[in-house]
Amino acid sequence: MNDETKHEKFKRIATKRVVEILKKLELLENCSNKSHYSYSDDEIAKIFSTLEKRLKETKSSFRSSKSTQDFSL
Repeated sequence: MNDETKHEKFKRIATKRVVEILKKLELLENCSNKSHYSYSDDEIAKIFSTLEKRLKETKSSFRSSKSTQDFSL
């Protein structure tokens, strides 16, 4: 039987997932090396626009779930 609390489980899983995302961002950063790759400003803008949009959506999902728990009349 697992005695892990919901908060402990969140910390364990969220930490692992954030580390994975940071590693993927490092891999993406490798693509910035102009001696190996060629890209346009528009392509870079599209990449970061997409990433920023998704990050905002993810952040919003955390805020909205918390705001409903804190609601009172």
